[in-house]
Amino acid sequence: MARMKNALRGHFVQAYEPGQETPGDEWLELAKWISTIGDDTQEETEDTAFYDSDGTPETDVISVAGAYTPEGFYDPEDPAQALIAGLKYKTGDGRKIWHKVVSADGKKEWIGRATVSAIVAGAGDASAYETFSCNIRFDRLPEEKEVTPEG
Repeated sequence: MARMKNALRGHFVQAYEPGQETPGDEWLELAKWISTIGDDTQEETEDTAFYDSDGTPETDVISVAGAYTPEGFYDPEDPAQALIAGLKYKTGDGRKIWHKVVSADGKKEWIGRATVSAIVAGAGDASAYETFSCNIRFDRLPEEKEVTPEG
């Protein structure tokens, strides 16, 4: 099995309009000056033991909330960062975006509406470059698709 660099995985965003059922075709890549993207997916589980077993609890995953935390340097002229920075003082649907993740091998993508929180668009020590970070959490399980090669 081949090892893939994280930089080959793509993260894309676009604005969301309340009531919009599907994203448009124009995506903004969240990549410029981004040095790390963490996976902050959260899972809820329940443990239950059954009499038809030996009493050892079995774990069921009952929910998954996929989330990513990009971090790097803030560039207010980068369209993807500007979109996210513009959400900082919004609430409710004002914090919604569309998020697309493309696997490093380019064979799969996951698309869904997401909520952006913990937005930092310019902070840090006086001698340092401004920082950028946020949390992008899918609002429900994203739609998984096979990517078909163009051509």
